[in-house]
Amino acid sequence: MAPPFPIQESRMASSKAVRTESETRAAETLDLGELPLLSGYMLRRAQFAAFNDFLRFFDDLGVRPVQYAVLTVIDRNPGLKQSQVSEALGIKRANLVAILDAIERRGLARREAVATDRRSYALRLTDKGVDLMRELRMRSEAHERRLAAVIGEDGRLQLLKLLHGVIDAVGPGSEGEED
Repeated sequence: MAPPFPIQESRMASSKAVRTESETRAAETLDLGELPLLSGYMLRRAQFAAFNDFLRFFDDLGVRPVQYAVLTVIDRNPGLKQSQVSEALGIKRANLVAILDAIERRGLARREAVATDRRSYALRLTDKGVDLMRELRMRSEAHERRLAAVIGEDGRLQLLKLLHGVIDAVGPGSEGEED
């Protein structure tokens, strides 16, 4: 079955940003078999591409995609418990604790004891975190515009619709389920 679109094997063969000349030649001639026709494989490759592009937009702020997601959820839902953030984002609780520790060390968020449950903490952004979120939102919008420039705004909206459909059909998944 031939795909209804051109397959550019050289882009799919390696996720390295910089390649040697021999790696580039090998990538251009490498047969990836059916991989470019597999939805899951291409979703993962697209995720890597978007992730790397995200890092270029946010690198100077020292914010990784998972931190951006956590900060966004805290910003939009002040007072949320750690367990709720963990569940909403599909992050293992132990890993979320490490993420929150890093965010808290930077003075971007704080944990507050929950009066009704001494084992739980409510999460809130600090003033510094609120200021950073303003910058992150602006950059995130620029990042989305950059991606939309490649596939058009209608394509971006269609892609989001399709991705939501995949999640609705197979479930949201969570961290650590890929291997």
